[in-house]
Formats: sequence, structure tokens, C-alpha cells
Amino acid sequence: MIQKKHNFLLLFLFLTSIALSQESLNYFDIAIQKKASSLKKEINFNKAQSFFFKEEWDSTLVYSMKQLNFDSDLETKEYCHYFRGYSLKKKGLYKQALVEFGLIDKSFQYYYLVDYNVGHLFHFEKNFEKAIVYFLKSENEILNHNDENEIANLYTNIGICYMHLNKFDNAESYLKKETLLNPKKATKSLVRSYINIANFYYEQYKDEQGIYYFQKAYKLSKNIKDFKLKENSAFNMAVVEENRADYKKALVYRKESEQWKDSLNNQNKIWAVADFEKKFAVAQKQKQIKVLEVENKLKDTQRNSLFFASIGLLLILTGGVYLYGQKVKNAKTILLQKNKLDELNATKDQLFSIVSHDLRSSVNALKTSNAKLSATLETKNYDELHQLIIQNSTIANGAYSLLDNLLHWAMLQTKQLYFHKESIHLYSIVQQIEYNYKPLLLDKAITFENSVSKNIFIFVDLDSLKIVLRNLLDNAIKFSNENGKISFYTQETNPDFCDLIIEDNGIGMSENTIKELLQEGELLAKKSGSEIIGTGLGLQLCKQMIRKNSGTLAIESEINKGTKMILSFPKTRTNG
Repeated sequence: MIQKKHNFLLLFLFLTSIALSQESLNYFDIAIQKKASSLKKEINFNKAQSFFFKEEWDSTLVYSMKQLNFDSDLETKEYCHYFRGYSLKKKGLYKQALVEFGLIDKSFQYYYLVDYNVGHLFHFEKNFEKAIVYFLKSENEILNHNDENEIANLYTNIGICYMHLNKFDNAESYLKKETLLNPKKATKSLVRSYINIANFYYEQYKDEQGIYYFQKAYKLSKNIKDFKLKENSAFNMAVVEENRADYKKALVYRKESEQWKDSLNNQNKIWAVADFEKKFAVAQKQKQIKVLEVENKLKDTQRNSLFFASIGLLLILTGGVYLYGQKVKNAKTILLQKNKLDELNATKDQLFSIVSHDLRSSVNALKTSNAKLSATLETKNYDELHQLIIQNSTIANGAYSLLDNLLHWAMLQTKQLYFHKESIHLYSIVQQIEYNYKPLLLDKAITFENSVSKNIFIFVDLDSLKIVLRNLLDNAIKFSNENGKISFYTQETNPDFCDLIIEDNGIGMSENTIKELLQEGELLAKKSGSEIIGTGLGLQLCKQMIRKNSGTLAIESEINKGTKMILSFPKTRTNG
């Protein structure tokens, strides 16, 4: 039965995420929209609430803080603190979220939502008794709104907390309340409810009752379109069959779970590729239209020359000279365009060759690793399975980064990338980038130091700045040794500009490599004395985006001593 408990924990993590993903507070959404309508002149508040609904948490944090910096009425501040607390919770910054929720006064009309979210925070930190206290504080108001979906989520959270505390009678009571709220038809909510009650029985070793609900959830999942839920339902059945020692059936369910997982990944990839192909096709059509326009102009010129020829010899001579001049000019233009097109084609061919080679290597490595994964699965060597899964994740992340850079590079070249410059708090952005790369830093035991001045505001485009910092931090991690150190800090050598330095103590590079990287259009770069080869596309993308933001890039490095990437951006004028 020890094996069963281990597998149950995996299933239980899924349960916890389900209870959070179903939050639906339509009446509160309407209240936010009404508040925004009454504050049409408050641009920062309107942007904050817009990004809140779009679930773009970083932007929500930025604009809600900007609104709090202005004099606002108490209710507006309460909304802003709620936006910030909720966004920090979604980003996994639970302590900071608790501080923001604590700044909201109890007179706030929707304060019960604060209690509800604080309950989630204690739930995440495994303080289940406190979580239950706060969930129960919000119960009366939630029941008053008669939103079955919201009530079901509340009961699910309370039931799961009681389950963690081994208070199974209380847990059963709340989980059964949840299943009674769901309609008796194939819905995602009903499938999740069955999984909840199944895990409850399974935790108490009431296998037959638990398996019964697992099977009901699996059968109902066949009639829904949620790939993630299908994957988890099949995975639950695989765990059940493994515990019953029917490994043949377990393997069938695991394969089905993997197929649904692949379908979800493939769906996302197909959408991305289709979007890229559509843009490429539009660009090709536009080129054809331009060629036809040139041809039509030439035909018009010839028709005009014939018309002028009928007037007289003088006009014929004048028209001939004019036509000859136009032809010479067009010929020069066409020649210049041809040379530029040849150069672009050469760059394109080189890029496709490099990218296809890297992708082929990644796919081949993934194929080989999956073969090992399949073989290891039969031998039940879980330690090796864990390492292979980590290896697969690393390969997939590398391929994704390459494709992401390729997409942004293509959009930049075709002038489809939108730039909107605004005042950005540099320290907060570096803090966000550090959070996104925390797993990679921990994997190599790299120390990250954010010494950026908290008083610096720069005037740049936020999205392109994030792309630049992500690429440079990714390179710094890649070329750093185990137990290395990466530092972000600022220095001011010009009153109108801020220098951001990204420093590592990794393998470094030679002067020739630096010149090669800074050379315009150079796609292939190799670190001296290293077998690590990259397309150089990420750095080329960074250079172009830095230029678009009126910035500069410099590199200082020594072999085996580390590298400094020095970025210079214009400050916000009000800070000057």
C-alpha cells in the first residue's frame, strides 16, 4: 500500500490546481467594469483592470502600482491592492500577496473575496487549519450569490483541507456537497468532482469506492474536449491498475495519457505554425502585387510613348529621351532590389540551414531519449526515468527558445513587431526575469544577484526589453559553470542614460568571438575552446531590439574569467 500512497500524492496535486482554476466571479467582474467606467480619465486604473482580465499579471502589477502612486479615493486603492494581491498569488509570490491583501480595509464591499484568497495562500503553504478558517469566513457571502460554480470551488477547497488534516468525515461531507451541485451530464466540472471524491476514498484505502468514481470520471472524460482533463483521467486509471498489479492495462492507460498530452502540445504547435505560414503567405502575395505594379507601370510607360509618337517627331524625340531615362532608372532600381533580395535569400538559406540542423538535433535527441524512456519504463527504474524526463524537458525548452527567437526575428524583419515605449521600473522587470529562470539557476546551483537601483526608470518598450533580458540571462546560465554567479547591476555614466550590466563568471570568450558577435548579420558564433555552438540569432535579435529602444550594447570578456554584457537605455525624462 506504500506505492498507492505515493501515486495518490501525484493525483492530489492535480486536485488542488483544479479547485483554483475554476474561480469565476462574474458579479465582481461587473463591479470592476463599472468602477473603470466611472474612472475613464484614470488611464493607469483602466490599464490595470484590462490586464487583470487578460491574466497578464506582470502588467497588472505595474499599472496598479502606478495608480497607487497618485491620490485616489479609498475604494480605488482597495481595488488596486486586490489586483496586486491576486496577481502575486497567481505568480506564486505568496508572502508578498498576503501583504497586499492585508492592506485592504474590511469596509471594502467585496472583502469576503480577500478572505477567500487568503485561504488559498494558507492552503498553498500547507497551513490547512488557517485556510479552513478563512474559507469559512467567506462562505456566507458566497452562498448569498447563488453561483453554483463558485460554491463548488469553496466546498472543494474546504474538503481537500480537511482531507490533509485526516478529518475524513468533514472532508466527505464537503466533497459530496460539491458533487451534488454539479449537473448530471458530461461536463468538465462533473469530471473533476468525481476525481475529488475518488481521491478521498482512495486516501482512506476504500479502494472499491474510489475506483468506482475514477472509472466514472474516465468514462465521462470521453465526451469532453479538454485534453488536459482527458490526460489526467487516463493517468488516474493507470495508477489504479498499477496498484492492482495489472501492469498491462496500466501501460495502456499511460500510453493514452501520453497521447492526450501530445495532442495538447501538438495543438499549440499547429496553431503557432499555421499563424507563421499565414503571415508568410501574405508577405508572398504582397511581393507578387508589387511585381505586378512594376509591370503595369512599364506597360503604361510604353502606351504613353506610343501616344506621344502620334503627335509629332519632336514629341517622339522628347518621349524617347524620357522613356530611356525611366528605363535606366528602373533598371538601376531593379538591380539594387535584386542584389538586396540575393543577400536576403542568402541570409535566409543560412538561417534555415542552421535552424533546421539545431531542430533536427533536438528532435533526434528527444527521439533517442524517448526510446530510452520507453525501455526504462518496462524495467521500472524510476531514478533513471526521472533523469530522462528532466533531459526531455531541457531539450524541449531549448527547441522552444530557438523557435521563439526565430518568430520574433521574422516579425522584426517584416516590421510586424509593435513597439510602445513607456516608463519602466527596471528593478521590478529584472526581478520578474529572475523568477522565470529560478529553476534553471537552481539546477546549476548558480547564485543570482539583483543589485539594480530601485530608483531607476527607463523609457523603453516593455515586451522587447523582456525578450532582450531573457536571451542574455539564458546565455549567461548556459555558459556559466556549476556553483557560478550571475549579477545584474546599474551604473550611471551619462545623466540621460542608464547602463545595465549583466555579469557572469563563466567560460568567457575571446576578442575575435566578441567582434564576430557584434558584427551585423552574423548568425553563427562559437565559443573558443568550447563545443557549445549557437545560431547567434538570439544576440542578433537582442541587438536589433536594443537599437529600436534607442539603446546600445557592449561586451567585455576574458577566457575563463567571465563576461559582461553592458546595455545602455535612455532614462525616463521625469527622472533625469
